[in-house]
Amino acid sequence: MFHVAVLTVSDRSFRGERPDEGGPLVAGLLKEAGYAVVKTAVVPDEQSLIETALREIADTGEVQLLVTTGGTGFAPRDVTPEATLAVCQRMVPGIPEAMRYAPLRLTPRAMLSRSQAGIRGSTLIINLPGSPRAAKENLEAVLPALEHGLELLTGIRRNCDTVE
Repeated sequence: MFHVAVLTVSDRSFRGERPDEGGPLVAGLLKEAGYAVVKTAVVPDEQSLIETALREIADTGEVQLLVTTGGTGFAPRDVTPEATLAVCQRMVPGIPEAMRYAPLRLTPRAMLSRSQAGIRGSTLIINLPGSPRAAKENLEAVLPALEHGLELLTGIRRNCDTVE
């Protein structure tokens, strides 16, 4: 079973001014898909703090997938993509391309997402939007391919010990 961390990026949720709706929703979707959510956290929209959280979570080796929600838009404080680019060693452009394409039939605003996806060590990092509805649509667009990608990245089969 793959282990996952969900990191919410939101000034207001971090300060306790607004409940975190996106993080718990994403965690629930991942649990339903058979992933073990082993860590959740909330950080403010500060690039250095986002980078630190991404590094600390990925570098423990405890999670194979780290999903962020929030900070992917055009607002000046939306810096999650920049933080992700700064910490990843390899980028995975097909994931954000698919996440933008899938909901485009529902809203032209989908093309405005600046989400990124990349690899740090043996952890796949994926940025989802902060809107719970958009986060759900984006995650559902890529969820069917994630297991195979994680198997290739880690050498672990979800129902076995190693990839042959």
